[in-house]
Amino acid sequence: MPLLKVENIFYSVEVKGNKRESLSILTNISFEVEQGEIIGICGESGGGKSTLAKVIAGLIIPHSGRIVFNSHSENQKRNPIQILFQNHGEILNPFRKVQSIIDEALKINAVGEKSIEIERNNILNSVGLPKELYNRRGYQLSGGEQQRAALARLLAVNPSLLILDEPFSAQDIESQLNFVNLFKKLNKEFNLTMVCISHDLKILRNLANRIIILKKGEVIESGETNEVFNNPKEDYTKFLLSAEALNLTYDELQSQSKN
Repeated sequence: MPLLKVENIFYSVEVKGNKRESLSILTNISFEVEQGEIIGICGESGGGKSTLAKVIAGLIIPHSGRIVFNSHSENQKRNPIQILFQNHGEILNPFRKVQSIIDEALKINAVGEKSIEIERNNILNSVGLPKELYNRRGYQLSGGEQQRAALARLLAVNPSLLILDEPFSAQDIESQLNFVNLFKKLNKEFNLTMVCISHDLKILRNLANRIIILKKGEVIESGETNEVFNNPKEDYTKFLLSAEALNLTYDELQSQSKN
């Protein structure tokens, strides 16, 4: 049985103007995620990726459709789905020490006092945060260190599914590679299922087992990563791959193709 089923999700927002109209954000989204998989969701900005992430995480209620999370053997987990936002400030309090933030999350997950130090050190070590940073406050960390601390905070509640919402934005190539390797390591070490939202196909090519391509809130193509990348069926997917090869945005490539 899949860990997660996304079934016929529709979501729209009301646009205020002379006439009140609804703007469709997600249209009939359906897919499944198996335990231990890393699924990549890609598409241009404004295509509904982050909205879909919030729907899966339960932060937004869809207008129709449903999210089915397989809770079999997950009864002891209080927070089985966690989301790493692009803005770490939604997870990491800048005025609290890293150690305190992780300890609090461990207590939420009912880790006993005697085990907290061991668990905390294991988690912070697993995300590659040096011990000398444990007693620093969020604002005293670099951007990459803040992201690692935020990730540790999520891992401390022992999720079954981790959603990554544009985790590689505003990072240089070396940092992106380091985080790709980190997510792969956590996937194997914790058997942690991940859904990674990203507009960067280069990264998803190296990270995801399967790819879902979104265009204007609809799934237009999906499949095994190598199959989608090597034999794209849809013109939009071919456009995205061409943009990747030329280091252009999708909109820039469209503009060039019209000239």
